[in-house]
Amino acid sequence: MTLLTVSGLTKYYGADLIFSDLSFQVPRGDKVALVGVNGAGKSTLLKIVAGLEHADEGSVHTVRGTRLAYLAQEVRFSENRTLWEEMEAAFAHLQALQVEIRRLEERIADTSAPDWEQQMERYGELTARFEHAGGYEMEHRIKRTLQGLGFVEAQHQQRLAQFSGGQKTRAALAATLLSDPDLLLLDEPTNHLDLDALEWLEGFLNSWDGTLIVISHDRYFLDRVTQRTLEVVAGTIEDYPAGYNRYLELKADRLERRMKEYEAQQEYIAKTEEFIRRYKAGQRSGEAKGREKRLNRFKEQQLIARPQEAGQLKLFLDSQLRSGELVLALDGLVVGYPGSGHADGVSDAPRVLVRADAMELHRGERVALMGPNGSGKTTLLRTLLGELKPLRGGPQLGHKVSIGYYAQGHDVLNMDAGVLDEIRRVAPQIEETRARTLLGRFLFSGDDVFKRVGDLSGGERSRVALAQLTLLPGNLLILDEPTNHLDIGAREALEGVLREYPGSILFVSHDRYFIDALADKLWIVQDGRLVEQLGNYSDYTARLEAQAQRAAQSAAAPAMGRRTQNERRPARAERPAAEDKQRKKRLAALEAEVEQLEQELARLKADLETAGAAQDIEQITRLGAQYAELEATLNRRYEDWAQIAA
Repeated sequence: MTLLTVSGLTKYYGADLIFSDLSFQVPRGDKVALVGVNGAGKSTLLKIVAGLEHADEGSVHTVRGTRLAYLAQEVRFSENRTLWEEMEAAFAHLQALQVEIRRLEERIADTSAPDWEQQMERYGELTARFEHAGGYEMEHRIKRTLQGLGFVEAQHQQRLAQFSGGQKTRAALAATLLSDPDLLLLDEPTNHLDLDALEWLEGFLNSWDGTLIVISHDRYFLDRVTQRTLEVVAGTIEDYPAGYNRYLELKADRLERRMKEYEAQQEYIAKTEEFIRRYKAGQRSGEAKGREKRLNRFKEQQLIARPQEAGQLKLFLDSQLRSGELVLALDGLVVGYPGSGHADGVSDAPRVLVRADAMELHRGERVALMGPNGSGKTTLLRTLLGELKPLRGGPQLGHKVSIGYYAQGHDVLNMDAGVLDEIRRVAPQIEETRARTLLGRFLFSGDDVFKRVGDLSGGERSRVALAQLTLLPGNLLILDEPTNHLDIGAREALEGVLREYPGSILFVSHDRYFIDALADKLWIVQDGRLVEQLGNYSDYTARLEAQAQRAAQSAAAPAMGRRTQNERRPARAERPAAEDKQRKKRLAALEAEVEQLEQELARLKADLETAGAAQDIEQITRLGAQYAELEATLNRRYEDWAQIAA
C-alpha cells in the first residue's frame, strides 16, 4: 500500500531552480535513502514532504491519518524543559488518549447512565489502542531510547539549555523516534553519534516496522538500514531498488547505458547533418530537406541530453619532509583537566580522561582514534598539539616530525575572512591565480571565492579547511572528524588522497567506511585507557563477534553435554519438514527465475550494442526501457532470494 505520493514537485529559490518535476511513491514499510551532493536539494525536498516548506509546483499526498515525524539538521528546543520532559512531550498522541480514557472512567462509574454501554464500548476501544501503541511502557521506552543514544540517568532531569549542540541533536533524535510515527523523515541523524549509538540506531530502525526516508552521508549506515535509494541529481530524481553499495553498481550500469545511447544518437545526428550539407543543393535536395525536417522533429521530441556527473573534489596531499621511523610515542601520558582552586585553599581533584602507555605511531602508519563521545579523544589530540598541558608525562615526537591539523569545529578558520583571503592567510606566498585554481579543485568557482567563511555551509567550510591543509607542510596529519559535513563524493575523494599520502595519519572518525578504507590499526579509549587493536574497523568487529561466539559456545557446552543425541540436532533439522521442503522449493523456483532473467538481460544488452552500432535510435530507446524494467525485476528477485535464504 502506498503511504506517500509525490507528484511533479518543482522548487525555486529566487531565480535558481533547485529541482523540477520530481515524482515518486513510497509504499508503507519502505526504508529509503535520499542521496545526492551537498546543495542538490535533499533537505529542501524532505522539508516539503514534512509540510515545512511549499513547492512552486506539484503536490505531496499521504494516506489519511498518517502520523509524520521530521528531524532537521539544526534542532530547536524549549530549553526550559528537562531532557525527560522533552521525551514525555513526544508521547502527545498517547497522552491525549490517556486524558480521554480518564474522562471515560469518570462517566462509566455511573452505571445508571443511559449511554453506559456505548461508553464502555468506547472505553474498551481506547484502552486497547493505548496498550497497542505502548502507552503502558512509556517510561521504559524513554529510558531504553535515551540509554541507546548515550544519555546516562543523571542527565534525565538536566535542562536542555545545559546540553552541548551534539547532545541536543541526540535528544531531538530520541524524541523523534519516541513519537512513533507512521512516516519518519530524518535529515543527517548520524551526526554527533558515536559508534555505540550508531549501532543502536541501526538496530532500532531495522526492527521498526514504520516507513523511513533518511538523508545521510554515512555509507555503512545506509547499507545496513535502507533497501531503496532515491538520488537527487541535476534537478531530477533517480530511483534505484537497492541499498547503497548495490545502488553504486546500478548507477554505473545506468550511466554507461545512457552514455552509449547518447553517443549513438550524436553519431546519427552528425551523419544526418553531413548528408543534408552534401546534398541540400544538388539532385537529392528533396531527400535532404525531408531528412532535415525529420531531424528537427527528432531534436525537439527525442533528443537525449549528455549524462552529467556531479563535480568531484580534486585533492592532492604530499609530504616533502621525511620523518624518522618513530613518529609519535605515548608512554606514561595522562590527559585531562587540572583541578580548580577555591578561596578556602581546597582544590578539586584533576579530571583524568585518558591514560596512554607504550603506544607508538610509525612512519606511514594510519591510526584511527576511537571511543565513545566524551571519552577524551579530542582532548588527547589537543594535548598532542600542545594546546593543553598533560596531567602527567608528555607526547614524544620523532625526528623531523611536522604536524598538520584539521579541527572538527573548523576552529582554525577566520569566520570574518573571505574564502580566497583565508586560503592566502595560511600561505601568503601563493599568487591569487594559483589560489583560485586550488579553490576550483575544491568546487569553489567564480564569485564563490569572495564569500565570507562565516556565511558558508558546514560542508563548504570543511572544503576550505581541507584546501588549507594541502598548503601546510607536515608529515603527520592529525584529523578530528574530517568527514563531518562532507557529502559522499567528497568523503570518497578524501579517502583516495589520504590512502596515497606518504606521511603518517592519526584521525578521529565515526564513519566506519572511512575507518575501513584508511586505518592500519585502531587506538581505542576503553575505560579511560588507550588500547591498541591491529587492522581496521571490520577486522575489530569480526574479532569481537568471534569472541562472543566462543563465549556463548563455552557457556552452552555443559548444558549441551546433558542433552540427548536427539536434542543435539542442529536448528535446521528442528524446522518442520514441510516448512523446510516448501522453503527449498521456493528457493529453487527463484533461482530458476533469476537465471532466466539474467539470460534475458544479457540478450537485451547484446541487442542494445547492436542497435548502438547501427545508430537505430528508436530501437535503442525501446530496448533501454526494457533493460531498465528487467533490471529492476531482477534486483527484486535477488532481494527475495536473500530474504528466504536467510
